[in-house]
Amino acid sequence: MSHIVDRRKNDKGKSTGNRQKFLKRVENQIKKAIPDIISQESIKDSQKGGSVKVPVRGLDEPSFRHDPKTGKKQIVKPGNDRFNEGDRIPKPKGGAGQGSGPGKGSNDPTVTEDEFTVVLSRDEFLKYFFDDLALPNMVRKLMDSTENFEMKRAGYTRDSVPSRLNIKTSYQQSLGRRLALKGVFDKKLQDMEEQLANATDPLHRATLELEIEKVRRQANTIPFFEDIDLRYNNFEQVPIPVTSAVMFCIMDVSASMGFHEKDIAKRFFTLLYIFLTRQYKNVELVFIRHHTEAKEVNEEEFFNSRESGGTVVAPSLKLMDKIRRERYDERWNVYCCQASDGDVWSKLDAEECKQLLQEAVLPEIQYMAYIEINNKSKESDLWQAYKKISNDEEFSIRHIYEAYEIWPVFQGLFKRRKEAVS
Repeated sequence: MSHIVDRRKNDKGKSTGNRQKFLKRVENQIKKAIPDIISQESIKDSQKGGSVKVPVRGLDEPSFRHDPKTGKKQIVKPGNDRFNEGDRIPKPKGGAGQGSGPGKGSNDPTVTEDEFTVVLSRDEFLKYFFDDLALPNMVRKLMDSTENFEMKRAGYTRDSVPSRLNIKTSYQQSLGRRLALKGVFDKKLQDMEEQLANATDPLHRATLELEIEKVRRQANTIPFFEDIDLRYNNFEQVPIPVTSAVMFCIMDVSASMGFHEKDIAKRFFTLLYIFLTRQYKNVELVFIRHHTEAKEVNEEEFFNSRESGGTVVAPSLKLMDKIRRERYDERWNVYCCQASDGDVWSKLDAEECKQLLQEAVLPEIQYMAYIEINNKSKESDLWQAYKKISNDEEFSIRHIYEAYEIWPVFQGLFKRRKEAVS
């Protein structure tokens, strides 16, 4: 009996290569289906993967078969009582069959196609989401996937160059060693002197006196420093993330933002969150919510808190600028994305926001995007103020109101740009 052992490395996914070829064929249909997925499903669930309906068109494989209306064939039909060997059997006329399906016929000339459902894994699903997107205006050296290193203190070592000798720690080690040794010698001297006091044999007493003198010399000549005492400052190479980027997410949660507006904002920021955490390993996220007051929150509170209030936008930009100055120096690429319905307390608030962006924020960051969520025909005060300083290179503004608009706007904001970087 022969045995066949399959030693292929891909033992649990023999069809992986075929699957990749198939996905390559239907890639365009999958990308076209992305806006529908965003508008119909929760974007948070998109991290787990998803189902994409792909039309059958383009999935047919070429095949060869015999034409039933031509050629010579030999057929054995059991139970024949009409024909003998050598008789010619007339071919059935095409289209003469009587259909027995339950549906009714139709003379509609429109050609329809069934749909084929492709189930994508999480990585495959997100690949089609974000492969053509990137953070704009990121400095070239910070786009590399390598890491820089810097020397940082890491305790002490017993071997190093003299210039790294730590005198204080070495002295502490020496003092501890000398005290410990002196204590041993003192105890030994005490025991030997007691023996000398009780000894009566002259020879034994002479021997003890010599030993006592020897121990006293040892106790008085303990070395001040020995190699075992020396401690040197130790330094280790610590990797520094090269892609040092931070994204500020600012969301308006005032009372003027209804359930629909907040839902669209959360969907947009969730998509942004998935994009950043997948594409860039070393990107920090700072979440800021605001109504009349602005505060920094964690991810859970940013997406799920129900806190609301009036509408004043300027404090959120001031808080962002304060956090940037305190935590992120010039080595960081700073980005900001703001979502609001455009309602402000007054035009003065809108003008203050424009001034803050123009004078404090935009000169210090790489890129900012503003998303206004409303369906009003009249431009809001905040939109009018931002419109005066907006441009697609450093500060982009967009309108969104329906879920299906999220993906096209997101693509426009974060599409890969051909940058001339020195």
